[in-house]
Amino acid sequence: MYHPDLLRHPDSCPALVLNADYTPLSYYPLSLWSWQTAIKAVFLERVDIVAHYQREVHSPNFTMQLPSVIALRQYVRPSEYPAFTRFNLFLRDRFACQYCGKTSDLTFDHVIPRAQGGRTTWENVATACAPCNLKKGGRTPREAHMTLAEEPIRPTSWQLQEHGRSFPPNYLHTSWRDWLYWDIELEA
Repeated sequence: MYHPDLLRHPDSCPALVLNADYTPLSYYPLSLWSWQTAIKAVFLERVDIVAHYQREVHSPNFTMQLPSVIALRQYVRPSEYPAFTRFNLFLRDRFACQYCGKTSDLTFDHVIPRAQGGRTTWENVATACAPCNLKKGGRTPREAHMTLAEEPIRPTSWQLQEHGRSFPPNYLHTSWRDWLYWDIELEA
């Protein structure tokens, strides 16, 4: 019987990584390990295999089905607050300009401009499309007669994970279905 996993190259068989409580380590980016890293973790007894692909890998004296879902044996406590990065800022703001809602040509804007003493912190930076950022220039939103959709805050890791659920990756294997919470069609 034909199964799509059998034709799949091992490099296209990542393992979904769950924490010891069987929740994904991360939704966005989705916590995935390469097949080599997953197999190494299995042999080092750091993970348990929860599900596997039909695809096998072979050595001269060993055959193993590639893991598609693995769970850490020791719980990894997520940090309460994520690092301040451009990507995390865009995720906090749901990849939309906080002035006009546009979702392309994104930059980040200092709400209180650096020239006026504004710092690069969660509470003073917002996602802005290039035209809005240019229009605002070195002024505050009030001075530029522009309104922020939401006041910038320092998000928790949990808040970013919740936002990440709105942006599913392009590929999800069916064996991941029970562990992820997106309302989309999963691939075989």
